[in-house]
Amino acid sequence: MMSLRYHVVSIAAVLLALALGVVLGASALSGRVLGALTSDRDQLAAQVVEVRGERDAIGAHLLATERLVAAGAPSTVAGVLPGRGVAVVAAPGADPADVDAVADLVARAGGHVTGRLALTDAAVAPERAEELRALVPRLLPAGSQLPTTTDTGTLTGSLLGSLLVTRPQGLDEQTTGPEVATALRALADAGYLAAPDAVDPSPGELALVVTGGTADPARDAVVARLAGEMDRVGAGAVLAGRTGSGAVDAVRADPATRSGLSTVDALEGPSSRVATVLALREQADGRTGLYGPAAGTFIPQPAAG
Repeated sequence: MMSLRYHVVSIAAVLLALALGVVLGASALSGRVLGALTSDRDQLAAQVVEVRGERDAIGAHLLATERLVAAGAPSTVAGVLPGRGVAVVAAPGADPADVDAVADLVARAGGHVTGRLALTDAAVAPERAEELRALVPRLLPAGSQLPTTTDTGTLTGSLLGSLLVTRPQGLDEQTTGPEVATALRALADAGYLAAPDAVDPSPGELALVVTGGTADPARDAVVARLAGEMDRVGAGAVLAGRTGSGAVDAVRADPATRSGLSTVDALEGPSSRVATVLALREQADGRTGLYGPAAGTFIPQPAAG
């Protein structure tokens, strides 16, 4: 007769054998899984190297293209703005280098900057909006009329348009020099404008609003509507900003505003700076467009003449 001890030893031996089998099987399986994972890792690493190489090649090609565009920019824009005056407004966050570069191209295109102003952060700050809305009607030149709205950007754009751009009615309807000087000084004294380069700019046919590359919905809406209203008051306007410009995105998301106002993104690049000048000519011709890498269209084709 088999003793209890015999049964216990037998069961222990079976369990030990099973455990050993599991360990050995798991070890073999782990080896196969580990081998497969290692192979996948090596393949992915090779793909990463390949993609990085393609990225670097594309980057080098883009850099070379932008250098070529920069070198040819003067000849590309030559003569497209003959005698056209452009009023330039820099929104808060606009890079002075962008403003300088585009202003230089305007001159090379045969145009001239009739006035150059820089808005301060107070001009787009929600907490200063009520104060600015109250000031605008007091500075409006004789013969001008504000739109029926309480929107700060629209009201400010209407005022700046009345001061800086030619009205469709003709030069006999233009704001006088003293009116312009008084209004601009009042805006500067109230903290809404940086000290202007010229307190008595002559009226320009076109307006260019330059912005930076950050996004702040409340402030972006003010800049977008300001530019849209300057477009409505004058013969046309362009809003140009750096990559990521919330104001440019705001215009493009608003069918009513983008139907009349041309926009350009990635203003830090030479091709977008050229596109900005060509877009100004496009506005003078009564046409509108969206340009830059984000828009998927790079260069407008202005009408000849």
